[in-house]
Amino acid sequence: MSEFKIQMPKLGESVQEATITKWFVKEGDRIEEDQSLFEVATDKVDSEIPSPVDGVVKKIFFEVNALVPVGEIVAVITTDDEGEPGKDIEINTVKSDPEKEKEPEKEKELAPAQSLTAKTEDKVVVEPSEVVEPKLLTDVNETKATRFYSPLVQSIAKSEQVNLGELESIKGSGLSGRVQKNDILSFVEGRKKGNVAPAVQPSEVKPDETQERPKITASLGSGDQIIEMDRVRKIIADHMVMSKKVSPHVTAVVEADVTNIVLWRTRIKDNFNTKYGEKITYMPIFTEAVARAITEFPLLNSSVDNYKIIIHKDVNIAIAVAKPDGNLVAPVIKNAEQKNLVGLTKNLNHLAEAARKNKLTVEDYQGGTFTITNFGSFRNLIGTPIINQPQVAILATGSIEKKPAVMETPTGDAIVVRHKMFLSLSYDHRVIDGAMGGAFLRRIADILEEFDGDREV
Repeated sequence: MSEFKIQMPKLGESVQEATITKWFVKEGDRIEEDQSLFEVATDKVDSEIPSPVDGVVKKIFFEVNALVPVGEIVAVITTDDEGEPGKDIEINTVKSDPEKEKEPEKEKELAPAQSLTAKTEDKVVVEPSEVVEPKLLTDVNETKATRFYSPLVQSIAKSEQVNLGELESIKGSGLSGRVQKNDILSFVEGRKKGNVAPAVQPSEVKPDETQERPKITASLGSGDQIIEMDRVRKIIADHMVMSKKVSPHVTAVVEADVTNIVLWRTRIKDNFNTKYGEKITYMPIFTEAVARAITEFPLLNSSVDNYKIIIHKDVNIAIAVAKPDGNLVAPVIKNAEQKNLVGLTKNLNHLAEAARKNKLTVEDYQGGTFTITNFGSFRNLIGTPIINQPQVAILATGSIEKKPAVMETPTGDAIVVRHKMFLSLSYDHRVIDGAMGGAFLRRIADILEEFDGDREV
């Protein structure tokens, strides 16, 4: 028998901690692989975390409502060693010795190799504050991997000299994108043939360096009310401050004439609903325009890692959606540049419905490369949105209003009524210069203004 350590997974590129909101098991329960272990919540997602192994829950280290850093051990499951090489990679076993219990400092000095050579018939002691991690080549635990790796995958990575950067680049085929045996073996084979590009190493920026909050004391007056921020609001606050601290924000604004779009939607919306069983809003049209513009300005579809710029191949657009509790989340439309208007509409409606019912999954939030937020839903004209890290830009769409406009006619200029809206783009000035940011925003407006009012659905 051996022990398998369950770590808090990373639920998004910028998420550094999560709250355990529910345990589905208790100590002593037997659990099967992929059976739900516990539920976690962040500012972006509420999700159930499955067990990666079969076994018995030996120890649970955190209670409900505990805020747990990513990578922290939350539970230990007793497993069988049969059939999987390298099963002891994440095992924490040390001999139970009365003398060592009296001398905790000596126990801390044990080398990883020594702690792993403990005999299995000896009593196993699990102390979360005294966890001894083996020094693997991949160094997954100590370099803050962004997702979970099984002992078997880590064993293969060690033997094949796969570093963490390469491991992080592998697209997993398992549950929640988990890297499986076949995934890493395929990667190794591709690397031998020279078909794999060098991976970018994770950023060395520490979470606590980006989330320090200044202490400001507010004066209180008679009758003032004090409201403690809830968990989600605290995380959102830290994330917003971090984004402003990390990225020098610049915001550009243009006004777009969307009369053709408004008239077209008014004309086809009933037929669209009858034909496809979906209600079409303006957001799929905005998303289509942004995806098209990004293909012409690929630098807007990038992320920053220290002094490296990572230009993403896939255009994965996050859309800000309101949840029932009033908080905004940003689920992601994957490969938006490859979808037509019908596909985007179905994708958006599904995500919006899942958000309203708190049914969004971890996968729904992962991989975003650009974000759109709709200030128009609050009947606001213009906004200066904060960048969703580690992306480099975010677009805000304002309310559509009827306005008088001057138009050229065969008989001269005329004042006519047009449907107009403001588009505002906040971008990271470390990567995007004013000329490019302005040209990209203008291109989105042009695409919207050139919309074909006779377009078939």
